[in-house]
Amino acid sequence: MEEHSAGAVVYTERPEGRRYLLLENGGRWDFPKGNMEKGESELQTVLREVGEETGLKEIELVPGFRKVIEYYYRRDGKNVHKKVTYMLGRTQDDNVKISFEHHGFGWYHYPQALDRASYDNSKSILAGAEKFLVAEAGRPTKVRTGPSDAARPI
Repeated sequence: MEEHSAGAVVYTERPEGRRYLLLENGGRWDFPKGNMEKGESELQTVLREVGEETGLKEIELVPGFRKVIEYYYRRDGKNVHKKVTYMLGRTQDDNVKISFEHHGFGWYHYPQALDRASYDNSKSILAGAEKFLVAEAGRPTKVRTGPSDAARPI
């Protein structure tokens, strides 16, 4: 049996630094995600699930970040091969309204989010997201090199 879910590592930038969103369900902390519905793309699933589970509607997906994890679990005595695709979502709105599926949420700086995340796969995805964002922030700004406008940003 196969299952495919999609979700997002959601973050916000604040003066005190970047914070990541984790949702709590049954004592476990993880990112918003859910099963793909028939005919849905990964992108559509990510946006739907983030909206349903967090109430956040203004999510900007960051190009270039897509991570997939796979694992097996048992349901009704059968092995299920689960594939979960994660994207990276930035929001300016940190006013979360959790769904009935969840019992709590929190916005955490990277070290606290890494500590709070319940699953090793989630910790790995979070580490990849942080590394990606740090690398993106460190990229040099492109500037024109012509004599009349050498310092003008492109």
